[in-house]
Amino acid sequence: MHIKTPVTATQTKTSARRFAVAVVSLAAGLTCGSAIAQSNSTSATSQAYAAGRILVMPRAGLADAALDKILKENGGGKARRVGKSELRIIDLPPGREKQMVDRLARHPHFKFAELDYKVAPSLVPNDPYAGSEWHLSKIAAQKAWDSSLGAGVTLAVLDSGVDPSHPDLLSRLVPGWNFYDNNSNTSDVYGHGTLVAGSAAATINNGIGVASVSGQTMIMPIRVTDTSGTGYSSMIASGLTYAADRGVRIANISFANQPIRAAVVSAAQYMKDKGGLVFVAAGNNGIDEGFTPTTSMIPVAATDGSDIKASWSSFGSYVALAAPGVSIYTTSRGGGYTTASGTSIATPVAAGVAALMFAARPTLTSAQVESVLFKTAVDLGSPGRDSYYGYGRVDAASAVAAALAFTSTTDTQAPSVSIASPIGSTTLSGLAPVNVSATDNVGVTRVELRVNGALVATDTASPFGFSWDTTIVPSGTASLVATAYDAAGNSKASSTVSVNVANNVVADTIAPTVLITNPANGSTLGASKAVISVVADDNSGSSALRQTLYINGTSVASAVGGALTYTWNTRRLASGTYTIQALAVDAAGNSTSRIIQVVR
Repeated sequence: MHIKTPVTATQTKTSARRFAVAVVSLAAGLTCGSAIAQSNSTSATSQAYAAGRILVMPRAGLADAALDKILKENGGGKARRVGKSELRIIDLPPGREKQMVDRLARHPHFKFAELDYKVAPSLVPNDPYAGSEWHLSKIAAQKAWDSSLGAGVTLAVLDSGVDPSHPDLLSRLVPGWNFYDNNSNTSDVYGHGTLVAGSAAATINNGIGVASVSGQTMIMPIRVTDTSGTGYSSMIASGLTYAADRGVRIANISFANQPIRAAVVSAAQYMKDKGGLVFVAAGNNGIDEGFTPTTSMIPVAATDGSDIKASWSSFGSYVALAAPGVSIYTTSRGGGYTTASGTSIATPVAAGVAALMFAARPTLTSAQVESVLFKTAVDLGSPGRDSYYGYGRVDAASAVAAALAFTSTTDTQAPSVSIASPIGSTTLSGLAPVNVSATDNVGVTRVELRVNGALVATDTASPFGFSWDTTIVPSGTASLVATAYDAAGNSKASSTVSVNVANNVVADTIAPTVLITNPANGSTLGASKAVISVVADDNSGSSALRQTLYINGTSVASAVGGALTYTWNTRRLASGTYTIQALAVDAAGNSTSRIIQVVR
């Protein structure tokens, strides 16, 4: 099935009138900015992060009470969990953000701590009238449409919102959320989000406007910016978690620098673990950004009609894919159409291809779709993955065909896992960090830490690290074992690491009790013998008590435990008064004595 929805001359003229002065919003880079509450003030560009909050990822196993205690010890702050993930937003007094990040980033019980970075649009002017949908034939979208139009898949657009009344988008929208104003109004306040949404999933075959890559895919608008198009890492991470918790398979983030934002990378991994994929813009700086590659998200570079990287498209080893991103005709806020250029437009083109794949084979995992997407990309530049094009430029027809033909091979290879720290025989107390190294031929889905056979916590994102509260086990030797699992269910346990637990024991200051039950005080002894019986007890138990019996100051018997019995030969005793003393001493050295007197 080949579908073409051309833009008519009337539509083009209408578009031209609506965009007499066209400004195209593209992949966001960092600009200066202040707190959200100040976003419309003169000082809104004074700093590149939010005032009054930071982002942290505690290690698996760190209890909320322990987290609150650490925050209090390091200057205070209140933690808010992001969705169902482990990511936390920490609210604190403005002006203390950097100090708090510096402290917590070095703390052994956090995976990371970072500022809530601000992102803003990086503008690239473009001719709004010269656009055509050349990119659809370049990626062989028409051939892919014979098998898939993206139906049954939802794509989250994390941006400035989406125009809810645009004729090419209104039938594609599902409810989302506005994380800037914390309400359900996801209308586009800047224009960038509508450009992005139309590039991926404008309605296909409706006789108006433009055709998109995946024209039957639903769009979940998630607003993460203010009216100037700027937002924060906390909102992007919250938006990803929101989408992942609702089963969304694809998310598009057309802002640059995301591969180095730990909070966003963590949220992207959270979504990937739940079966989704996150596409992000490589950036428009035209330089090698030097970012470390990540498997949590798919950074996308932009190419032109000749399959050449656009001059302004950023590059580096972090780039995973390339897609058309020059003069792409798309939807615009207000019901019109325009052309746009940038990695922020290339990104939804690539995301749209993934939507076609998920729709063609809904049972494929996120890892499988990603693998097929990379393998079917048209290899450009140096053979294999390179810094300009990643694995290559997306090919919709090949990707969908490969998804349909995909045959899952049985994975029988178990992961490799070891406890990197602590090492054996280490003495630990209080909260102890535990680092685990785990790798797999396909990928590790989770690592579980057990101490003395009991599950401590589960970590689902590399690097795998835990916070173990050693106070929940008795002091002495404890055995640590980490077990790694892959997606196929293969698992392997690490070698046991034995450590010494030595927590401070609360001093025992309670003395034992002791009682002479026979003979009675003041009684007269028999002519031949007397049985002396003593009982004792302690708050820590009687088994460790040491008892000593004295007659007129001389020790005559001793025992360990709560009872002592002594037979006293009284046949040759002279007449008079005798003193009997029982002394009990507990393990902490606390002692109690009892004295009675008898007559002979």
